[in-house]
This record gives sequence, C-alpha cells and structure tokens, in this order.
Amino acid sequence: MFENIVCGYGDTMVLRGVSGRVSPGRVLGILGRNGVGKTTLLRALAGFLPLASGTVLWAGHDLRGVRPHRRLTMGIAYAPQEEVVFAELSVQENLWLHLPERQGERYAPLLAQFPRLAERMGQRAGSLSGGERKLLSFTRTLGLCAELSLLDEPTEGVQPENIERMATLLRHRCHEARATFIVVEQNLSFLMGVADDVLVLDHGDCVLQGPVASFGREALEAHLVV
Repeated sequence: MFENIVCGYGDTMVLRGVSGRVSPGRVLGILGRNGVGKTTLLRALAGFLPLASGTVLWAGHDLRGVRPHRRLTMGIAYAPQEEVVFAELSVQENLWLHLPERQGERYAPLLAQFPRLAERMGQRAGSLSGGERKLLSFTRTLGLCAELSLLDEPTEGVQPENIERMATLLRHRCHEARATFIVVEQNLSFLMGVADDVLVLDHGDCVLQGPVASFGREALEAHLVV
C-alpha cells in the first residue's frame, strides 16, 4: 500500500524509505517513541504532507498529488492527533460537516457507546475536555464509514472504559464491514488488542514489522522506552 516513503519538513527528511501494507478487514498498528515519524507517516498517507519519493497506492490508484479532500471521496478518512475538532462548531455540526445528508442512524450505534457526546450535541466542541474531543473525532471518523481510516493517537486522554468501547467498535467495523485501519498509538494494551499487524518506527526507519501475534509484549515495549 505504501512503498519506500521518503518525506519530511523542508530540507529535513523524517521518514527514510518506509514501506507497509494492510489488507481489508485488518488493523495495522504504527508504534514507536515520540518523534520517530509516526504522525509524519499518517499525514503523508492522508495527503497533508507531500512525498519526496516513494508511492502510496490505494484501490489501484497512485495517490501522489491527490489532495486530502479527494482522498476522502476515495474512501480514506483521517483523524489527526491534534486539532481534532472544529472548536467553534457544535458537537452535532462537527459530526455532519463532511456529509451531504443527515441520517441519524449513521451515528446512533456510536453515540449509544458514548452517551456523554449524545448529551452534548448542541454544545460547542471546543468546550469539551481533551478526552471528549478525541471521542468526538473518533466517532466522526467511524461515522464516515470509510474503507480505510487513519487514526493518530485516538485514545490519548480518553477514560479507560471508553477506550475499551473504542476497541470494541473498531473490531466490529473490521469484522462486519471489512473496514481497514492504520492506527498510531502509544497505548500498547489498546494496540495489541485491536491490531493484526504492527510496524515499528525508529528515527524514520522501519525496525520491526509483522503480525502482532509473532511479537511478545516485551519486544514491543522495548521500542517505546526512551
């Protein structure tokens, strides 16, 4: 799906030839210490960061030069790590912003898992707590029903009981809708619970890759220690 990606900011290349693949109905977890290129990779896949070299392939299409909004219409959704909601809009407006129609059943099963969001539909999104904003971003992204969703640190600041619900929803979407996810996450328990495969980055290079089941927790934890 992505091959030999080289990209960065200005003259500084953060990623140096990173490749990976994820199949329909599976989750690829991206793991590594802070600052090793995880968010850079997701921004490149979402189209917010141009490639210096390499390719991103999706549904038989080369995505080089394809803008983020066009990638969304092609079935690729993106939930960033920061600036996850439109702060001045209401919770409800955040949910419907990217959709041409307002069919309530789209979000009903998601909001049933996160009743606090359902209670705050008219509230300004910027007034939510950090964890609640993450839940709103997660709910909006899953509600898009994209074939591929890119999630950057989705559980950051989220309460444990809601993290478990997020994991359940994600697994259900994979199994029932054959949806595909690429998830950057520091919460190793969450990642090991949802990911089928893992790609570990260190200083812009892929240092470990394969099925999660083939690695022990200690082997993965070693790549999170500073």
